[in-house]
Amino acid sequence: MELKTIPLEIPEDGNVIVGQSHFIKTVEDLYEAIVGTVPQMKFGIAFNEASGACLVRVEGNDDELKASAVRNALAVAAGHTFYVSLRNGYPVNVLGRIRDVPEVCAVFCATANPVEVIVAETAAGRGILGVVDGSSPKGVETEADAAWRHDLLRKIGYKR
Repeated sequence: MELKTIPLEIPEDGNVIVGQSHFIKTVEDLYEAIVGTVPQMKFGIAFNEASGACLVRVEGNDDELKASAVRNALAVAAGHTFYVSLRNGYPVNVLGRIRDVPEVCAVFCATANPVEVIVAETAAGRGILGVVDGSSPKGVETEADAAWRHDLLRKIGYKR
């Protein structure tokens, strides 16, 4: 077995979501989940099929983001995994719906941070072991840091 780390492409002013699922229907169900939850969101989805033709299946409503998702899917090259590149919204807006898609087994990350996917490669293929999402902590928040966090969440509409 060989371990690899694969850096993902993060769209400018965007985010990525990476997960695992189990069926070719995933790409269409993810499309419906996203567009039905946040219609103004721009996104691309790539799904790596793990059997049959073993193609990267693609959906979305933005050609640039579809291409970004495909590049991530091809770079990681692990079967039955999906890659969403998105703008005009945040992962938190759609993660609940994505997790509700019956084919979805796991979500590894949803981030705008630099992210690396940890991949195990064997004779049978590749699988995602996990991700490195962003940087390590540099300290513990102070009262001022907590106040900033509190204000930010209210400013962007996530808390009252």
